[in-house]
Amino acid sequence: MKKCFPLLFTSIWLVAVGMGMGALLVYDYAPGTDTRVPADWPSQSKIPQVRGQSTLVMFAHPDCPCTRASIGELSVLMTHCQNQVNAYVVFLQPRGSSREWVHTDLWQSAQAIPGVIVQADAEGKEARLFHVTTSGHVVVYGADEKLCFSGGITPSRGHYGDNEGLSAIIKLLHHEPMAATETPAFGCSLLDPKSDGLTGRIPCSR
Repeated sequence: MKKCFPLLFTSIWLVAVGMGMGALLVYDYAPGTDTRVPADWPSQSKIPQVRGQSTLVMFAHPDCPCTRASIGELSVLMTHCQNQVNAYVVFLQPRGSSREWVHTDLWQSAQAIPGVIVQADAEGKEARLFHVTTSGHVVVYGADEKLCFSGGITPSRGHYGDNEGLSAIIKLLHHEPMAATETPAFGCSLLDPKSDGLTGRIPCSR
């Protein structure tokens, strides 16, 4: 019996580790809520557009650890598409939150990307107009204000690397055939599913 105990303990430990890794993988590859982004640029949006140029908007939560990878991939995108798109990162700023609350390291990282304009989204008004509920979700509208792309630009939650969304936008801006116009967005929720309002709460941990 004593000889069997170490083997039994090892087996239980391996099963526990396997279950933990499996749960982590499920979480990493679980996309945000699927939403229907407007086919036409919302007329009430206050995000400026440049005549004759496509507009890219990334919606983000200032404290979402998953979005760090999305901003990193946006930097890669802008390197490949300099002067080819009017780009914004719009950070959620719930009612009553301070300037310091929204101006996190993610804000600073986005602001450091050449060609990207960063602004706060007071009470999530812009996110509501575009029906976006996941941090890191990117939309691209053409010069005709028609939706060209909607989704994420990371391969999974918080991970860097080649992915369909990033490739699709680069091809779009280079006027090449796209393999996809819609991809899953991986990030924290902007919308609290228990209420009708956008909040400052983050459902995932660092």
